[in-house]
Amino acid sequence: MCGVKANLETVGLDAGGRFDNCFSSLGSRVDSLVDWAHKAGKATGIVTNTRVSHATPAALYAHSASRYWEDDSKVPADARTACKDITRQLVEDSPGNNISVILGGGRRHWLPKGTKDPEQVTEEGRRLDGRNLIEDWLRDSKKRGLKSEYVQDKEGLQSVDRSSIDRLLGLFSYSHMEFEADRDPAPSGDPSLADMADVAVSILQRNSNGFFLFLESGRIDHAHHYNNAYRALDETLVLEAALLNILSLVDLTETLFVVTSDHSNVMTFGGLSTPRGNPILGADTKVSDVDGLPYSTLLYGTGPGYARPRVVPSNQTSVTEERNVVHASAVARQWATHGGEDVPVYAQGPLASVVFKGVVEQSYIPHAIAYVLCLGEYSKRCKTLNQTSTKQPQACITPDLTAGQGRGGKVLASSQGMLSDSSSLGPSLWSALILATHVYLPLT
Repeated sequence: MCGVKANLETVGLDAGGRFDNCFSSLGSRVDSLVDWAHKAGKATGIVTNTRVSHATPAALYAHSASRYWEDDSKVPADARTACKDITRQLVEDSPGNNISVILGGGRRHWLPKGTKDPEQVTEEGRRLDGRNLIEDWLRDSKKRGLKSEYVQDKEGLQSVDRSSIDRLLGLFSYSHMEFEADRDPAPSGDPSLADMADVAVSILQRNSNGFFLFLESGRIDHAHHYNNAYRALDETLVLEAALLNILSLVDLTETLFVVTSDHSNVMTFGGLSTPRGNPILGADTKVSDVDGLPYSTLLYGTGPGYARPRVVPSNQTSVTEERNVVHASAVARQWATHGGEDVPVYAQGPLASVVFKGVVEQSYIPHAIAYVLCLGEYSKRCKTLNQTSTKQPQACITPDLTAGQGRGGKVLASSQGMLSDSSSLGPSLWSALILATHVYLPLT
């Protein structure tokens, strides 16, 4: 998100930031893609089915020595004066307080302790400072003369006037949003990731300077942590549906899409002469040559699926049973680990095949996006083009980066960026975020 290497479990900081150390964060803050987009006059948005204050979206707007400081109750008492919690930064500080669309979960970090959640009435807010940050966000918008709205269900989202609203905040769940398999699609229920993406793009693309949208299907990761392959695959389809929806709304000659993941998961995909059409969530057609028992095609290296004797899978489960199956793991853990292999970066759009190829470090990705869109330190490329004559049509694009140019009067860069997770299943299991930017840029 910020283009620099960072220490484990910190967000929006460079290597000088140390986990759980408030003081170390004060001199190690770095700008993100959202900062760069704002400086270029673009609208920005965050859409996720995790909490909006969760680690990956938080890295776009917050500077925190701990990803867990989502509200002030998690910040050490002696650090609360110097270091704001992540949600408070989103409401009060730049660039968070200039993000036009924020959609996801996590109301518990916005509401004060003692205030009941409107949906899960047995739960209450977690803030200790007594503040209702939803109300604070609305007051700030009114003070700045911005037409804003807060919504908390599908009906509310669908009723938003996309043609005139300036800022939209939607918090649809107490914590993370439900898995798609469990989501209530009724008007009083939650919108899908595709629903949220559709509204976000409709609002953001009204900005004549373009926009940047971050979209995350973060629950892919959570399902893998549970060794629940059904929901991991299903949440990948959720991401696909959202992407297809966005693809239908934009001009692909003016749009850069980048799909990637911040890590893999420890799911494996194996079999021996397994025939085409064998149930992907079921057992291989051959049994183990050691204990003579069946094993599932999808297995995990670590996690809650460990059992001795091991659980014998079946290809005869009902849909309801299938979605709740916990696949076997080799090592017992309550929460499966991440994987260590490289993950793919898929890109489409102007210069996509030029700047996204080969093996790269994850911190390269924001710079590649910024280069294509002339953001941040690369903003002068487009200024240079505007100052040159027609005899020098490629001044904005260096000679070694001219291949694969799109055509048209503007470039919309959408990039699905670096989060959730992926396993080594290739197209079946990436995780999920989308970063999108829209910039007017003459192309030759």
